[in-house]
Amino acid sequence: MDDAMETGNLAPYQERPRTFPDMRSKPSIPLIFRILMRMNVRLLFVLLFLGFGAIFYIGASTSPIIVFVFSICIISFVISIYLTNWVLAKDEGPPEMVQISDAIRDGAEGFFKTQYGSISKMALLLALVIFGIYMFRSTTPQQESSGLGRLTSASITVISFLLGAVCSGMAGYVGMWVSVRANVRVSSAARRSAREALQIAVRAGGFSALVVVGMAVIGVAILYATFYVWLGVDSPGSMKVTDLPLLLVGYGFGASFVALFAQLGGGIYTKAADVGADLVGKVEQGIPEDDPRNPAVIADLVGDNVGDCAARGADLFESIAAEIISAMILGGTMAQRCKIEDPSGFILFPLVIHSFDLVISSVGMFSIRGTRDPGVIGVMEDPMTILQKGYSVTIILAVVTFGLSTRWMLYTEQAPSAWLNFALCGLVGIMTAYIFVWITQYYTDYKHEPVRKLALSSSTGHGTNIIAGISLGLESTALPVLVISVSIVSAFWLGQTSGLVDEVGNPTGGLFGTAVATMGMLSTAAYVLTMDMFGPIADNAGGIVEMSQQPESVREITDVLDAAGNTTKATTKGFAIGSAALASFLLFSAYMDEVASFAHTPFTQVDIAIPEVFVGGLLGSMLIFLFSAWACAAVGRTAQEVVNEVRRQFTERPGIMDFKDKPDYGRCVAIVASASLREMIKPGALAIISPIFIGILFRILGYYTGHPLLGAKVVASMLMFATVSGILMALFFNTAGGAWDNAKKYIETGVLGGKGSDSHKAAVTGDTVGDPFKDTAGPSLHVLIKMLATITLVMAPVFL
Repeated sequence: MDDAMETGNLAPYQERPRTFPDMRSKPSIPLIFRILMRMNVRLLFVLLFLGFGAIFYIGASTSPIIVFVFSICIISFVISIYLTNWVLAKDEGPPEMVQISDAIRDGAEGFFKTQYGSISKMALLLALVIFGIYMFRSTTPQQESSGLGRLTSASITVISFLLGAVCSGMAGYVGMWVSVRANVRVSSAARRSAREALQIAVRAGGFSALVVVGMAVIGVAILYATFYVWLGVDSPGSMKVTDLPLLLVGYGFGASFVALFAQLGGGIYTKAADVGADLVGKVEQGIPEDDPRNPAVIADLVGDNVGDCAARGADLFESIAAEIISAMILGGTMAQRCKIEDPSGFILFPLVIHSFDLVISSVGMFSIRGTRDPGVIGVMEDPMTILQKGYSVTIILAVVTFGLSTRWMLYTEQAPSAWLNFALCGLVGIMTAYIFVWITQYYTDYKHEPVRKLALSSSTGHGTNIIAGISLGLESTALPVLVISVSIVSAFWLGQTSGLVDEVGNPTGGLFGTAVATMGMLSTAAYVLTMDMFGPIADNAGGIVEMSQQPESVREITDVLDAAGNTTKATTKGFAIGSAALASFLLFSAYMDEVASFAHTPFTQVDIAIPEVFVGGLLGSMLIFLFSAWACAAVGRTAQEVVNEVRRQFTERPGIMDFKDKPDYGRCVAIVASASLREMIKPGALAIISPIFIGILFRILGYYTGHPLLGAKVVASMLMFATVSGILMALFFNTAGGAWDNAKKYIETGVLGGKGSDSHKAAVTGDTVGDPFKDTAGPSLHVLIKMLATITLVMAPVFL
């Protein structure tokens, strides 16, 4: 490696002083972290010791299983600290790289502070609304018999909601914090070794993944243990442990609420900047992606962090939290119906599974090692192959730990072989996750035929590229739906035949079998999130390399890592959609159980032949399409502002193209930041208000027509139709967008004319169309369908 490459002094432009604007006017570190940083180290250790001691004391008063969960989570946090120190110990490269990275970090942290400030205000307002509703709602017979009054119930729900919102926000912050510090280290490592750059990106993503999953697990565990001790659960005259999980639904709603707005705001930000930068920079000016002359390039790189890292962290946190709570509810309900003597194993099983996820995913991450041999990526293994090897290790360990966990937690004398059936349910879920990953890669990786055909369609123009991309996205919905269908039916059948029956001999394990399959699918969530975080970090690294004008050999390395990152991001979105489909089915079942509890009557069917119920289904489907339209339109309007600003700068400052004038990067950052915060409100409010408004409206109509359950039935229908429509729409958006992006990357490798050709320009057009699909509307939809499920759970008493 020569000295020029090591120092980065490779072109006259780099020798000139180049500074980037400070894009934050105030400290962007959250208040709680600023307070901790100012505290005396010894005092901090004492407080941590007392805090952990209190947690373990509460856990020991609840169940040894809770102590096990706490221990695993804390160990995972220690591992994440090790990963952080390992990544931050790597060098940041030459000064020009550091300047660019600092500008990206300033923009990302500044936007995060403003965005989450707005979200926190909305969350506090909604918490007050929930408190008011719960103060005037009816109570279940179980709550009445245990003396759980309205004030206590309202307080518990609001505390759960706020804790879920805070933890989700912290998960998003962690995702963004590491990505804006790892990007420049990956760029610097790419000057030496492709494998080292890959390892840094993976370990940085692994830090975020362990913290996100660990926080989701420990948050639910702390709530469960606290309420168990506070309410004196299972003591004479108090609540039964099987009813306790219903008190946790607010946690899932809080996580969903923050994740939705984080995904909307971050998605609008990143894609508006990306579209604006591409349309003017690539198509009109003919300059490369991430060229320092493009005024929107910093905003684009900032968007990768706030849209892909922060938002995806909150998204996966919400997925895991919702799945854990719904599975706990269904496990408790089944144990109660089967009169199982010790139901705690069925209730706490999801926490144990996700604790093992932290262990096996850590092993998968550490299986990806660096190499001492420097070289370019072309003579090394493909990055996707390396990542797949780590995923295969994680999958194998997941099968082993799942089998051991089911034997430990789900064995009961009433049905000695039931645990084996549930272990098979978990295997169904693990296989579903693996197949989903494979399907998504097939449709989005340019090593496979679909993306290559899409790239070929670019050779005949922009229109044929758009047609081919849309048809590919529509086609890609078929296989995932078939897989989900087989998984649900198989898991339900395995649960039904487990031997667990109620008092009258009816099989009752079907729904819990589906819940166990969902756990199996999410049992490798930490590693999948690691692969997802790898994508935007690699993307940012490529941008830093391009802007600091490193040699072409370095850019080739980051380009290949970026292309692999596009595939891993699409893979994670497909994984999230599949898990959302299964989790929403569980939450829907939990909703029907809750309605039955409050209505004091069985609620097991929803008849869509009733006109009002059918209308509810239509409204649910309409909600998906309207939400998607508003999300995409928000990106379009914001991108127009960016395009106009970039054109203005190129016109008024012609010296930019000759490196004589500096672009005003801060102006583009300010435009997308303010616009994305403004634009996220309308679709987010639509998602929250719609189910509540429709439920109350049809409740009033049912009251006057003599149908007391009409509101609950209409909301159930709305939830069913919205889930089905949302899954299909999200699959279409995510796959089409990912395929368009990688078709462009494929042409940029030199085929069909390469960069700057007519085929490339057509592919860039397709990529800009796909940007709001895959990074704004698509990811927001699978958050939306889970949020609809959690909000109906929280608001179920209002519909009766």
